[in-house]
Amino acid sequence: MNIPNYVAAVIGALENAGYEAYVVGGCVRDALSGKVPHDYDVATSALPEETKRSMGGLKVVETGIKHGTVTVISEGRQVEVTTYRIDGDYRDGRHPESVSFTRSLEEDLARRDFTVNGMAYGRGVLVDIFGGQDDLKSGVIRCIGAPEKRFSEDALRIMRALRFSAVLGFEIEENTARHAVESRRLLKKVSAERILAELKQLIRGKDAERVLRQFPEIFSEIIPELAPEIGFEQHSRYHDSALYEHSVRAVGAVKEALNGTGAEYDEKTETALGLAMLLHDCGKVHCRSFGEDGEGHYYGHANISAEIADGVLRRLKCSNADRERICGIIKYHDLPIELSGRFLRRQLSKHGELLRDIIVAHIADDMAKREFCRDRIPQYYEALKKVSAIEAEKPCLTVKELAVNGNDLKELLPPSPELGRVLKELLAEVIDGRLENKRIALIKRAAELTERGGFV
Repeated sequence: MNIPNYVAAVIGALENAGYEAYVVGGCVRDALSGKVPHDYDVATSALPEETKRSMGGLKVVETGIKHGTVTVISEGRQVEVTTYRIDGDYRDGRHPESVSFTRSLEEDLARRDFTVNGMAYGRGVLVDIFGGQDDLKSGVIRCIGAPEKRFSEDALRIMRALRFSAVLGFEIEENTARHAVESRRLLKKVSAERILAELKQLIRGKDAERVLRQFPEIFSEIIPELAPEIGFEQHSRYHDSALYEHSVRAVGAVKEALNGTGAEYDEKTETALGLAMLLHDCGKVHCRSFGEDGEGHYYGHANISAEIADGVLRRLKCSNADRERICGIIKYHDLPIELSGRFLRRQLSKHGELLRDIIVAHIADDMAKREFCRDRIPQYYEALKKVSAIEAEKPCLTVKELAVNGNDLKELLPPSPELGRVLKELLAEVIDGRLENKRIALIKRAAELTERGGFV
């Protein structure tokens, strides 16, 4: 394992002062998996004050001195250094009541969550007391020690187990998985922000679909609105699965749908679409009706789903911007998509950048339905191409982009709701290609609308 110079400088300073020092946890796991770690944590036998004295000219910040952690600035990079410790009782199911420092690396590693995160490396030697390397090679998430104890200490570890399983593509060891399910009610003790942070990472995982399918009880614990979906038969010609299974498939289809666009996308886009597809049909259980032929119908389910999702995301302390984006996708996920330039320009004017998300949601949704529904997918990709072509033309799509404003029309109409309606009608005609976005043409048309009362 290659340790970067800025980290090696910190370890060297501690060792030169007579203390043990190892890189630990996720950075060791990632390095052994062939990945480049994003950051490095150092564990040491030195007490915090001893660590500070050992650093020489390096800047030290007391970021978590109560729990034995200081942050060392080395070559402009931050390195967290934590004293070997033993955690006290976890009475709140999240934080230890106290910590005591130890000079034993083994005792420090024994308090950690999973075997793959319980390894340390230093002086060219891998310290692996709990079989983390074997579990890493086998693709297994396993608690260190008794899983019921690990989860009762910190219930967030339940979500961390699922997140590692989804992101790394690892199976959760049977005993660990069983106790994760049995301990799921402890998740009520975990802050909504921490739950959401884990869920966001999980939803982007390459095996998110498998994990969602494997642990519906846990996901229903953090989002009770999902529980009625489990086993809910849709009685629809478009679906061959129960509602929760369809939502799970739709989440799993997001990566494929995005990759099919041929465009680059960021984590925020994948996260928003993943959460949207998880919640996109949650309103169906509240609005099912049946036709004479026994076909299930779900009129208005998109609006209901968006309202439910809004409540879920508020409860999870989702940011306003993310919540509005996700709920917007859900609200319009069944919007009929046409390929005409007029339609797409109008939708771009109404939805802006959200229109791309809406179309990708259509694709993921159809990928999760019966096979014949996939026949519509090429049309959706074609719509995305046309949207890009329209955007490249930089058309006028908002009132602000019109070549006139209220001041230009003040001789026709004073500031008023009527003026606003005239401007909106001008915009509609420009978007439809019936009117040029030029000042003289717009003023002339505004006069006609005002004289005839023809605005809408």
